[in-house]
Amino acid sequence: MTDQKKISLKKEKDKSTKRMLAIIVFLLAFFYISAFWSQDWTIPGSRVSPLVILYRMFIVPFTSVEYLEKFPVRISEILETIAIAYAGGVAASIIAIPIAFLASRNIGGHFNYIGKAILNAIRAIPSIIFAILFVAALGVGPYPGVMAISINSIGMIGKFYAEVIESIDMNTVDAIRASGGNRVQAIWYGVLPQVLPDFASFSIYRFEIDVRASTILGLVGAGGIGVPLMIAQQQRNWEDVGVILIIVIVFVTIIDKLSGKIREKLV
Repeated sequence: MTDQKKISLKKEKDKSTKRMLAIIVFLLAFFYISAFWSQDWTIPGSRVSPLVILYRMFIVPFTSVEYLEKFPVRISEILETIAIAYAGGVAASIIAIPIAFLASRNIGGHFNYIGKAILNAIRAIPSIIFAILFVAALGVGPYPGVMAISINSIGMIGKFYAEVIESIDMNTVDAIRASGGNRVQAIWYGVLPQVLPDFASFSIYRFEIDVRASTILGLVGAGGIGVPLMIAQQQRNWEDVGVILIIVIVFVTIIDKLSGKIREKLV
């Protein structure tokens, strides 16, 4: 092929690329404008202004004895929420390990698509759906929340675990197999020592997410502080809503700081 033909082919490719980019930009702009103009931007009226609601939520709880006395009760409920997240996270961290090994390319081999399909299916379903199903089956309480958190967390934790397993140094595993070790011994002595610190780090990070998720799951009756939050919101008791939100913000901040320090020590 002559240089002239190469230059002409390159120009044709550049033109086709520019045309494709122009089409993509046009379609994105068209869909964005269509979605923007199709929305109803009218704001329904309200008898209470947002400033009044914010005042009732974040000022009144600190100035009223009635709501100051509710803080110990709500703290016990947030502790139940944290316990739900902890129990669900521990169960998910353990169950996700074999699924992650199956989903990893270097360990699962030709059957890794089965593990990936399981993890993808779990991640595709929101945790609130699991909570609704378990509340319907088991009744209102913390146990449905633990079940919903544990199953939903398996999908994300298992994905992280599988990616860590795929990035390990396989020379250690191959050396154990070459010296006569079986597959279980190769995983126990060659894989787990390399991945356990990252496994622990990801599990702690997921625990932070599960604490926030447990609060939301309580809105459908899955235990914890979400139940009184739902009742207070329905009754428009903004002072009680504020007490709950203040406690949630404080505890989530504390957990975030502590888990961040622990992850720094592990990784």
